[in-house]
Amino acid sequence: MRVIFMGTPEFSVGTLEALTAAGHEVCLAVTQPDKPKGRGNEMQATPVKEKALSYGIPVYQPKRVRDPECVEELRKYGADVIVVVAFGQILPASILEMTPYGCINVHASLLPKYRGAAPIQWAIIDGETETGVTTMQMDEGLDTGDMIMKATVPIGEEETGDSLHDKLSRAGASLCVETLKALESGTAEFEKQGESPTEYARMLTKEMGNIEWTQSAVRIERLVRGLNSWPGAYTRWNGKVMKIWRAKVSETPTEQSDEAAGTGAEPGTVVSVGKNEFTVRTGDGDLTILEVQMPGRKKMETGAFLRGNIVKAGDQMSQK
Repeated sequence: MRVIFMGTPEFSVGTLEALTAAGHEVCLAVTQPDKPKGRGNEMQATPVKEKALSYGIPVYQPKRVRDPECVEELRKYGADVIVVVAFGQILPASILEMTPYGCINVHASLLPKYRGAAPIQWAIIDGETETGVTTMQMDEGLDTGDMIMKATVPIGEEETGDSLHDKLSRAGASLCVETLKALESGTAEFEKQGESPTEYARMLTKEMGNIEWTQSAVRIERLVRGLNSWPGAYTRWNGKVMKIWRAKVSETPTEQSDEAAGTGAEPGTVVSVGKNEFTVRTGDGDLTILEVQMPGRKKMETGAFLRGNIVKAGDQMSQK
């Protein structure tokens, strides 16, 4: 099939690679404009742009896909289908209805669950044991189009936002190729979506990573994993921001922890310190910290951190 591909981040790249490997003619890659990045504010190409150029695929980077000149530019390519994977802009009806097969989207959840911008991370934060990818025929709603195919991916006990991202990217790439094959052969089946059983998977912000120690140890541990590697979960210790990259719910009985910091320690209190970890009281249970990062430093195992810093039972972790 002759394909216009629309995508921007690393998550999209696997599908672009799979479409090319499957023999589809990707005639155009549409991606977000380059943005300044890093200390030097140098313009950074999107991952999709870099991959498309390596394949010799023309790249188009409109500021607004709703502009008439963008719609006319896409129309010139006479594509059979438009494949959309994490593009980053809402498409107008003029693009959704442009090609014979319309716009096919790869979404990183088992729709109608986790409609929205950050389905991967929210599935971990909410404690789901499985998630997946869904291909759908796009309409003018937000992730509300008719579903075509699904693939389920289990969420491991130590799964992070990054590791699940990579699994779902690979699953989505394969599913998209299967979906186009079914569309072309006329065997694709379309299923209407019902109401979503989960909240809208809203976009991540840095503020989300600010740990509320009054929450349960289970919830905070999932937050740490879900926000790894961006924006990362963090707290404040000794007036400095401490990022927490890995943690586990403590199996130490509450009574033993209380002996170190005093009975009835408040949430956010360090209740015990070992050679390779320290443990913090939460609103429900204790959380053992295994990997941290201080400002201007690299990530390090907590044991290495403790060899150069003094953390004591009774120290307070806080949001401010």
